Amino acid sequence: MLKQISNIFSVKSMLKQDQIVGPIPQSKTIYKNFIQVAWPSALEALLVALVSSVDTIMVGNLGDGAIAAVGITNQPKFILLSMVFSLNVGITAIVARRKGQNDQEGANHTLRVGIILSACISFVMSLLGYLFAKPILEFAGAEASYMADAMDYYRVIMVSIFFTALNLTINAAQRGSGKTQISMRTNIVANVVNIIFNYILINGKFDFPRLGVKGAAIATLLGTIAACLISIFTLFNKEAFLSLRYKASWKITNTIINPIIKVSGSAFVEQVFMRIGFMAYAVIVARLGKTPYATHLICMNILNLSYCFGDGFGVAASSLVGQNLGANRPDLSIIYGKTGQRLAFIVSTILFTIFIFGRTFLVSLYSSTPEVIALGSTILIIIAFTTHFQTSQVIFSGCLRGAGDTVFVAIISLISITIIRPILTWVLAFPMGMGLQGAWIALLIDQSFRFTFNFIRFSRGKWTKITL
Repeated sequence: MLKQISNIFSVKSMLKQDQIVGPIPQSKTIYKNFIQVAWPSALEALLVALVSSVDTIMVGNLGDGAIAAVGITNQPKFILLSMVFSLNVGITAIVARRKGQNDQEGANHTLRVGIILSACISFVMSLLGYLFAKPILEFAGAEASYMADAMDYYRVIMVSIFFTALNLTINAAQRGSGKTQISMRTNIVANVVNIIFNYILINGKFDFPRLGVKGAAIATLLGTIAACLISIFTLFNKEAFLSLRYKASWKITNTIINPIIKVSGSAFVEQVFMRIGFMAYAVIVARLGKTPYATHLICMNILNLSYCFGDGFGVAASSLVGQNLGANRPDLSIIYGKTGQRLAFIVSTILFTIFIFGRTFLVSLYSSTPEVIALGSTILIIIAFTTHFQTSQVIFSGCLRGAGDTVFVAIISLISITIIRPILTWVLAFPMGMGLQGAWIALLIDQSFRFTFNFIRFSRGKWTKITL
């Protein structure tokens, strides 16, 4: 029995004989290397998800309208950040390749260009979001009953976008070099600052004014500023692979910008498709009413606890895939991709059990409204069955992005997130009368579709031949 289990987790079983390029490390070494890179990213993502949940719980004490006011701003915010997200996909992939090639100058030049581009993009997006806050939120489906709170929250968050973008870009470069612990540390500090000021500003503690929803936004702003400053500080270590004290150019040259555009261009298309789909999905669900929408936001927070593990493993897989492709070891890239998927399956199985048996308790942490608890408990069953598909597809798509195969991932996102999910959501929620349950069944189908096609693409191995 133990021998059979050992064979299942053996890295030798992950490759065909003709795929082997050089010496293959022991299974223990492979898993150790992967976990060393993955655990900071997974822990970071978990902490971010937990803090988001704490935010929702603390705001939830103000009522379901407050939850809706904060939640309605999520997709508009992410749409404005989509260019930065896509830029960071390219930064991670290029820095990982240069790390594998031992090209420190190229990696540092890429980092500097990334910082310039991120600062310019985020400033423009922040300004547009602030100026056009009301029409953006109206388009997102905000109701008049909580529009004022939503406006207060959204405008403060728009100010934070500049700091968020710089922090994300620096951390994306650090992840590409394998330094995932740096991102984890900066976000831990940001999360602690956020929680402390949530407590102080939402309810007016220690002689501070009671600011409610706006207080939660200010707490988030202070947290992002702290994270940004710490991220910048980490770049002044002269001995680090990525350092502002390393002599490298700040010029935007073709040799630097072309590889970034090659990866980030299609990643941007993917981000646009994703955000349009997510926005359409959120708008449709918002039309179900305040109580179903508040329930939906609570369940999304719980689902993020599942996503964070897949995201953490996906970051590790993307970094290790890029580094080993840069070192001309596609066989190790395949092994690390499959290693991440196997570890994620174990975590997903544990989460499946928690979501099934703890569903009522989990929802009751966010709201005491009986209708919300009853409806949310049924959604948690759907979430449990979504978990395995979600975590695995995030890892496979992360591997493809790390290799630079972002065009394929963009096409799958277009089909699944932008077309399949919104159409199915509307059909199941309204004509078929399934309401919020129908919206979540549509999400389950979307995740399983992306898992299937990203898995097939990964298995065929064409991504190992992409040059950057």
